[in-house]
Amino acid sequence: SAAQPFSPFWFTVEPRDTVAIRGNSALLNCSAHSDAAAPARIEWKKDGTFMSLVSDERRRILPDGSLLFTHVVHSKHNKPDEGTYQCVATIENLGSISSRTAHLIVAG
Repeated sequence: SAAQPFSPFWFTVEPRDTVAIRGNSALLNCSAHSDAAAPARIEWKKDGTFMSLVSDERRRILPDGSLLFTHVVHSKHNKPDEGTYQCVATIENLGSISSRTAHLIVAG
């Protein structure tokens, strides 16, 4: 079998520390670029664990890879959105790259 030529891929945008307002929307930006034919699949980690967003009403990954919070939830005993986030881009047969970590802090 012929060896696959190496296609580098990298982040064009990485998430940065963000202060969100409780009840408002928030956005963590992430975008990866590759010369490979296959587009990068973007996933997000929160506090080191991959997020499952299938049935998540409030959080979703946008087509460019950014993570959108439609409604930031934050109370004294429930802080599901606050934490450290990392964007992971994967290309089949090529591997994965991880962005820098960004902190989401909720004000209000």
